[in-house]
Amino acid sequence: MWPVQTGCRPAAPFDRRLHTSGIKPGMAIARYPEPDEIDCLLRNAELRDEIEPYLDESIFEIDFRTLPTEAENRFLESMIAWEKAALEPIARWFDPPLALQPACTLDEDQLRERLWETIERLFEKRIVLDFTDHLSDRDLYVLIRRDILPASVKRVELPDNFVHWDCSAVETEEPTTWLTFYATDAERDQWRLEEGRDPPPRQVPPHPRALPTAPV
Repeated sequence: MWPVQTGCRPAAPFDRRLHTSGIKPGMAIARYPEPDEIDCLLRNAELRDEIEPYLDESIFEIDFRTLPTEAENRFLESMIAWEKAALEPIARWFDPPLALQPACTLDEDQLRERLWETIERLFEKRIVLDFTDHLSDRDLYVLIRRDILPASVKRVELPDNFVHWDCSAVETEEPTTWLTFYATDAERDQWRLEEGRDPPPRQVPPHPRALPTAPV
């Protein structure tokens, strides 16, 4: 089993105002856990039992001794939710399933309206589109219809869980788009060191957008 935390929060420091008859400064004072700490520890034990069937070597790379029990509980809850989540196409996260008509059937105004409606609906399901500013509205619409909606992704029902879709990534290519439009100077330098060659020239993304965002 993993090391057991001592509580949800550190013990309160010694308060000199507690110095009364029979209690001297520096004397150890018995401290009893508060009800919320007990609940936290009991919940921790439940979560550790529940996660045990899903353990692999990667979990032991995390030093739980550095985490307060409350933070460890949130982490374990997210892991359990991930393991139990259903794998299903993103289009089926919606009722009825989200379907987009072919881009060739829409004029520019219709396409832009449908695109932004879809972006907002995706965000309602905690799906965030990252690195889109190199794509035109039509290209982004096609990417959502062709790649994102059919993709099978674990649907984790936690309020702080977001799916981030990297719209600059192409499976069969090097990260040329990301290096060109989005990588920082430090990231470009790191790539240069690792690859032994210069990254592509930097360019300004031609289609800047203010899309909904969420922490990675």
